Amino acid sequence: MQITGNIINILEKKIQYGTIEIEAGIIKRIIIKSETGTPAVPNPKSQVLLPGFVDAHVHVESSMLTPAQFARLAVVHGTVATVSDPHEIGNVLGKAGVEYMIENARQTPFKFCFGAPSCVPATTFETAGATITPDDIEDLFQKYPEIGYLAEVMNFPGVLNGDSDMMAKIALAQRYQKPVDGHAPGLRGEDARRYIQAGCQTDHECFTAAEALDKLKYGMKILIREGSAAKNFNALIELLPEHYTNLMFCSDDKHPDNLVEGHINQLVKRALGIYPDYLFEILQMACINPVLHYNLPVGLLREGDPADFIVIDNLQDFTVQQTYLNGVLVAENGVSQIPNLPSEIVNQFDCSLKKATDFEILKPIDTTTKIKVIEVLDGQLITLSSEHDCRFSGDTVVSDVSKDILKITVVNRYQNAKPAMAFIKNFGLKQGAIASSVAHDSHNIIAVGVDDVSITKAVNLVIEAKGGVSAVSGAGEALVLELPIAGIMSGIDGYEIAKEYSAIDRFAKELGCTLNSPFMSLSFMALLVIPNLKLSDLGLFDGEKFQFTSFFVK
Repeated sequence: MQITGNIINILEKKIQYGTIEIEAGIIKRIIIKSETGTPAVPNPKSQVLLPGFVDAHVHVESSMLTPAQFARLAVVHGTVATVSDPHEIGNVLGKAGVEYMIENARQTPFKFCFGAPSCVPATTFETAGATITPDDIEDLFQKYPEIGYLAEVMNFPGVLNGDSDMMAKIALAQRYQKPVDGHAPGLRGEDARRYIQAGCQTDHECFTAAEALDKLKYGMKILIREGSAAKNFNALIELLPEHYTNLMFCSDDKHPDNLVEGHINQLVKRALGIYPDYLFEILQMACINPVLHYNLPVGLLREGDPADFIVIDNLQDFTVQQTYLNGVLVAENGVSQIPNLPSEIVNQFDCSLKKATDFEILKPIDTTTKIKVIEVLDGQLITLSSEHDCRFSGDTVVSDVSKDILKITVVNRYQNAKPAMAFIKNFGLKQGAIASSVAHDSHNIIAVGVDDVSITKAVNLVIEAKGGVSAVSGAGEALVLELPIAGIMSGIDGYEIAKEYSAIDRFAKELGCTLNSPFMSLSFMALLVIPNLKLSDLGLFDGEKFQFTSFFVK
């Protein structure tokens, strides 16, 4: 096979017009006819060839798709590989869940690099479905070549305090010469230095340039994240000119409707719009840095490399026309060539239907009249905490829709238990409720609503489906997207799931939700390792003090 065009040589910062000869999936020879050392093509009438894009950190499960379905959508946008942390399914099914992801991914030519989850469960302050031990991690390192790194070390207090289990997992990664991903939102100064010195090499949680610079100073690599909920591109892109050798792009969490629209290609185009003279540097972040850091089996358009590359129309529009993996065309003109294959159903979901009285909050017996409220920040995983007056109805505390203070609940999906309750602000619902069993990291059921009846209906729709996302109106109209694989994924056609998700997302906004991505934002309200105030199935949690707290102000 031969293909001719303007070849972008990213590492040498050249654009060369020539022909690539491919044999048995490998680039046998590159014949150069002319070249330029500037971001201009030697042959303006010809197509442009470059290495494929790599998402440097993503939880495939958050797309609500299996790896095989995720791959079908991602290749259309020029993505050829992901660095994928499977701790979502790990929290549901343990090591068996990670193995499920690997086996499912093997159905496609897409190049998945999976991590061995380091924090399952993420904390001891919630109920998860499984535990992944140091022995499990060593077994994964030994058995599976697809396990390429130790996944994000979210328990940074454990690292700083020398927790034996956490340090054993990092030591295993170092012994097997695997990179170690970090996760330390807001960590600065001496604590950041100690965390990095312990072995944590990357961070995708920086939400200010100052924080990122602090970590870069100590040798950490920074991932610029732009996902469906957390959006840090604008805050961090200013680092590009000086620090591009230590930067990568990632999505972290990408809902299916957003994945249909685009992937890392969107970040490349946005970066070029800001820094048009930094083509090679931007492409190094998107195509080269993840491959070199994680030692991915992905070709970089060199002789002897696997023939993994993409074809775009030109450097102005940057439209992906073709994607090749191992010399095989896997996407062309917006159509995936990866077949739609069925996926096995695996799950762990064992709780009974709930009653409206399960979500009642009784009036406190003392004179307390104020509550702590979680404040959502659109486009961020961190939350704020504020205090507000209680609204009473008889002997119960209820939502105050006029002030946008709504009830939030987390329901244990693994066993019958009393739902945890709290209050939340900035969802904007005027009626009804929304619920989801995609709730980081333990994936219990999380719901927000204006009244107990609506919350009950939304939660029960998820329970009846053994996993999914739901929305109900005050009049009883309801939608549910079923996610029967571990309660967080569907194995059916990814484009169909994207349509269904778009419909339920619109419905949630019709109920009054003002957030850009209601269900993605909802899913992070149970993520205790991201400050400030969150809710687990065991109660309201102060992420700054790392302890439970009452939502009644004493």
